[in-house]
Order: sequence, then structure tokens, then C-alpha cells
Amino acid sequence: MAGRDSPIVYICSKYSGDTAHNAEMARRYSRLAVERGRIPLAPHLLLPQYLSEETERELALGMDMRFLEMCGEVWVCGNEVSSGMEREIARAGELGLPVRRVREEELCSL
Repeated sequence: MAGRDSPIVYICSKYSGDTAHNAEMARRYSRLAVERGRIPLAPHLLLPQYLSEETERELALGMDMRFLEMCGEVWVCGNEVSSGMEREIARAGELGLPVRRVREEELCSL
């Protein structure tokens, strides 16, 4: 289980499109991270609370890039990679962060 000194992992998963389903998947990936001893950071679960996906997407993506800088690793979650995720993955590479692919099938263990 995750604890105070656990590494912070950035949860990179699809949000746009079916946002209700995609938010649920982000919650599940975040729980998987906790189960694996990490502290998940899923900005796409937080930012829609006060930013509009339709009108403030670039602002949100800019904030995502800052959140990435606070993390020790990135989990690219799901079986599909969106354009926003591609930008996050590229930034993770620039920062030299380890990137791990997490498929939907791994959620079956929860």
C-alpha cells in the first residue's frame, strides 16, 4: 500500500470523449497505483472540477505539464492514447521520467 514516502506516479489516461467512463477508468488506474505502493496524481480527475474541458483545454494541459514535474514516474494507462496523452508522454521524455504502460487488463486484478 502507498504511504508517505511512496513515489508519486502521474496517471496519464484518456479524458476527452466519454468523460464519465474515462474518469471512472482514471479512478481505477489510480487505485491500482495505490495497491502497487504508489501515490497517484490524476489531474484529469481534479481539473474538471474548476476548468472547462471545452473552453480551457490548453490551460488544463499546461497545468498538466507542471504536475508532471512533481512526479517520479508516469503510467500511460489504457489501450488507447489520445492527443493530450501524447503531449504528456513527450513531456515525460523531456523530463527523463520513467514511463510505464498499464493496460486495461491489469485492472482485472482489483
